[in-house]
Amino acid sequence: MITNNSVYWASLAKLFVPKHDDMPSRRYDLDWLRILVFGLLILFHTGMFYVENWGWHAKSLYQSQFLENIMLIVEPWRMPVLWLISGIAIRFIMVKVSIWRFITLRSFRLLLPLLFGILVVVPPQLYVQMSYNGDINMNYWQFLGEFFSSNSNIFSKYQSGIWPHIDVNHLWFIRALWQYSLVLLCLIPLLNSSQVNRAISWLFNRHGMLALLLATLPLFIIQVSWEMEDARYPLGFTLMLYGYLIGWNSVFWQRISQNVKPLFIASVVCYGAFIVFYNIIWLDVIHNVPPKNEAILILGMFNYSLMRVLGVVTVFAIAHKFLNVKSSKLSYFNDAVYPFYILHQTLILVIGFNLSKLHLGAIVEPALLITFTVVACFIGYELIRRTDLLRPFFGLKIQGNYGIVMRRVGYLSAIALTLPFGWRILM
Repeated sequence: MITNNSVYWASLAKLFVPKHDDMPSRRYDLDWLRILVFGLLILFHTGMFYVENWGWHAKSLYQSQFLENIMLIVEPWRMPVLWLISGIAIRFIMVKVSIWRFITLRSFRLLLPLLFGILVVVPPQLYVQMSYNGDINMNYWQFLGEFFSSNSNIFSKYQSGIWPHIDVNHLWFIRALWQYSLVLLCLIPLLNSSQVNRAISWLFNRHGMLALLLATLPLFIIQVSWEMEDARYPLGFTLMLYGYLIGWNSVFWQRISQNVKPLFIASVVCYGAFIVFYNIIWLDVIHNVPPKNEAILILGMFNYSLMRVLGVVTVFAIAHKFLNVKSSKLSYFNDAVYPFYILHQTLILVIGFNLSKLHLGAIVEPALLITFTVVACFIGYELIRRTDLLRPFFGLKIQGNYGIVMRRVGYLSAIALTLPFGWRILM
């Protein structure tokens, strides 16, 4: 006999399932784009070791201001692409799993790697940073003793994070992704509503340019309202919402794939304008010189926000048109993304810091740094994917066929680790 409660909960659950009559079976272009953007992330963070005006944990002796102009080609859209893909992925996932299954899977896949990362992978970054700044003179094992000590006094100049002096560093994306997944879950009934989806389709179909400007406006408001370092969080959540809304909206994907050329040209024009603004106006702002004309500053920041939207839409359009193809290599690189992301920045800093002591020159040093980092990422990934004990800590499923007792022990252990850690992050 079906009770009223059962009917109520069944009806409530349906609100969290997006309409999926036209859902594609697989979006290979998004898989490839995610892989390529994470590959760019390695190059971008390597560049952070060499740019002159952008702060980072440590720097090479060989610094370049011109390199900043090159990195600004990808800087506005590299993280927005990942946020939008994350939003799209949630829409796909919610068709296949229940709310509680979503929360459980999301928590295990994000919180276990985050916990492992901040306790094992991130500490070498702090060691390199403190050594570079001249704040410590000790070997790494002595540093670890201080790092895990409850009464060490060597970290007074370094920010508290999840715990005193223990922060997420480049893994901020994982923490924010988990938090925002929970918030987005609360909004899904509204986002799934037929009124919202009809409005989105109408806007894309009739007023493409207006849609781009409307998408840009919230990003611009955030950009000028928050401090630069803090703005990445509300920007990320907004872009994740955008990703969920566009999902597999056929009008959106059809329009952008038909307009690759004009989107690319518009992106290049915006980039050219921003490079002029960056070198004439923004470099002075970085060095605390007030701008002479506030209106030009606002216009430049709006152009930067427009670059985010145009950049994202352009790379989506190119990927949708040319990369939506299945490949035997896709599964390998899809699994490699998470371990590469977790490992890469620590490897860049450790390898770069030691290479910088050798005075190899402005060509040899970065070439070796990129080579050694990529090779080390592949070696690390090959070790991780072959070791079931390590796989969950890098966001990968366990491959072994274990008995029911072992599976329950693993499940309970994961709960014991993630529940208090998740509570700490939320609070």
